[in-house]
Amino acid sequence: MSTVNVVGQSWFTLPLGLGLPVDILSTQGIMVLLLVGYAGAMWMFLSSAPKVYTIMVSDLEMARRFYEGMLQLQTADVPLHYYYNYEQTLGAGAIDPMLTSTMTTAAQSYNQPDGLWYQLKKNTQLHVISGASRGHRDRQRHVCFDHDCLEQILMRVQTRGVRHKIRRDAPLNFLVKDYQGEVIEMAEVAN
Repeated sequence: MSTVNVVGQSWFTLPLGLGLPVDILSTQGIMVLLLVGYAGAMWMFLSSAPKVYTIMVSDLEMARRFYEGMLQLQTADVPLHYYYNYEQTLGAGAIDPMLTSTMTTAAQSYNQPDGLWYQLKKNTQLHVISGASRGHRDRQRHVCFDHDCLEQILMRVQTRGVRHKIRRDAPLNFLVKDYQGEVIEMAEVAN
């Protein structure tokens, strides 16, 4: 910022565009300051939002017993950006309104978001949703598109001493046996 002396008063100016100063107290200067403040607030909001991994399971209640009971994951609050359902509204203007009535959304209502939420690490959450088909031999199946997510789950399985068998490293696929003797297949979907 620079100052300009005009008739004994000093005015603060902002460099704008091609070196043209903008008076801070003018309408244009206030708008520039508001935009800079808004950009900073958005950056703070987005940088503090937790990383969310999603796993699709074949039985949500069995998944609850597995993640809360065996792996002892702490339940987490739904991240703020999921309350606003921003993922579904990004392209909503291009979708035919007749189709949206049949489409499912990630949140059934603002008070009851779909699925289960767990804290994996300080700024990392696990979102468990239903929708996966049952696996080979009618096994429970947990499917994920993110390799890092399944690696963190495998590490948690190993540190808790849960019986497991790694079937494949790339894409990651392993079996886990829960307390009831059910075999759960954890599978990474390769892109």
